[in-house]
Amino acid sequence: MTETDSGPPSAAGPGAAAVPRHAGLVLATACVAQVMVVLDVSVVNVALPSISADLGFAPGSLSWVVNAYTLVFGGLLLLGGRFADFVGHRAAMFLGLVVFGVTSVIGGLAQTPGQLVAARAGQGLAGALLAPLSLAVIMVTFTEGKARARAVGVWAMVAACGSALGVLLGGLLTEWLSWRWVLYVNVPIVAVGLLLAWASVHDRRTTRVRRLDTVGAVLVTVAVTALVNGLIRAGEHGWGTTGVLLSFAVALVAGAAFALWERRTAGPLVRFGVFRARSVWVANLVVLFIGAATVAGFYFASLFLQNVLHYSPLRAGAAFLPFCLGTVVGAMLSGRLTPRLGTRTVLTAGLTLGAIGMLLFGMMHAESTFVGGFLLPSLVASTGVGLCMVANTSLATAGVSADEAGMVSGLVNAARQIGGSIGLAVLTTVAAAGSSASGSGDAVQRLVQGYDRAFLVTAGLCAVAAVLSGLFAPGAAVSRPPGSPGADSVTERAETADGTAAPA
Repeated sequence: MTETDSGPPSAAGPGAAAVPRHAGLVLATACVAQVMVVLDVSVVNVALPSISADLGFAPGSLSWVVNAYTLVFGGLLLLGGRFADFVGHRAAMFLGLVVFGVTSVIGGLAQTPGQLVAARAGQGLAGALLAPLSLAVIMVTFTEGKARARAVGVWAMVAACGSALGVLLGGLLTEWLSWRWVLYVNVPIVAVGLLLAWASVHDRRTTRVRRLDTVGAVLVTVAVTALVNGLIRAGEHGWGTTGVLLSFAVALVAGAAFALWERRTAGPLVRFGVFRARSVWVANLVVLFIGAATVAGFYFASLFLQNVLHYSPLRAGAAFLPFCLGTVVGAMLSGRLTPRLGTRTVLTAGLTLGAIGMLLFGMMHAESTFVGGFLLPSLVASTGVGLCMVANTSLATAGVSADEAGMVSGLVNAARQIGGSIGLAVLTTVAAAGSSASGSGDAVQRLVQGYDRAFLVTAGLCAVAAVLSGLFAPGAAVSRPPGSPGADSVTERAETADGTAAPA
């Protein structure tokens, strides 16, 4: 399994699992990789007008600066997680960071639209390796309990704040330097990540399977890529167009073929037995809703600031700083409360706060101000996001053996990405329908009614997830006694109704 250059273990109290000496460097490496991945989802948004003017994008093609990254990233997440298990986490970390850095430089030097789109696809490829890997190295470094909960809390804070900081950073770089620096900025981040990884992440091959499941990898990549492509096109062109229906058909056929193949092959890419652990299937189901709510909520909040309050992109990015603050507070509370109150209570509370925050967003109107209308729902929703993201990530990774860390991390990341893509496509349609149904002759008022309807549906998604969590999430914090032989493996246990482990 992946090892840290730990040296002698740190002192631990009776019954406590020792934390490797260099575990902090491993966590720093994971956070650097994660922040770069999430930053690059949003950092280019502010720069799109400048990119279009400089490179001469044709009308309708500019969205592929974003979509090329999203499509490749979402399509390869499952393969990226399992590939890291196969080649070893140290090698995979170096590969992902180097590819991300090189493609960022290529994108910054791009002279044509095609060159930039290809570079963004390369960034998506590297991101699909780094995103599950960043969580996997935490899982195999920190034993379950308070140490892992704190580490996952830090990682989740980075994931939640990265998009908001990306908007702010993109505005600063575009306004003060040029759009090319939204790509060049990754180079120093990569350099820091490589130094940290060199000092802290050491590996052996973690998987028990000597061959990567190539057929399964191709099938799942085709299925997820086709699904994400269909969702992107649906948001842009409508749900009934030929390209959308064809993409969904390909996704359905490839997904069914993948499921059949994985049940037959000796060394599957995704071992479906992992879902016998209730912590895994509940967390992946809930994170679909979390992904849909957070991605869509962030998107429509950004539009409200710019199209209704008439904020500049830079000012809109700054307006999301309270969101980061709320996320940090929620994540810190989650790490402290989960061991005391249990996973179900904290996760359900976080999702309920998220629903309340989105409901408050849905009550904004054309005369709303930042302080009077935007700030309170932003703080409430972000605190809920911090609570539920940390609790759900901890739930998803509980009881996972080191040789399946990348696979489970890939599942969680893929579920969140797919949920975000579905949520954005559906809620874009909802907002457009709300605006069209408005009887107002004022353009801003029509926009507000569409945004409000989207926020209300987002609140409903959070509420559904809260109900699922309350009904099915394990009541106690899911963990194993430190040092229990074999207790890490989800293959060897299923969970009883009260959340305790029982033989499968």
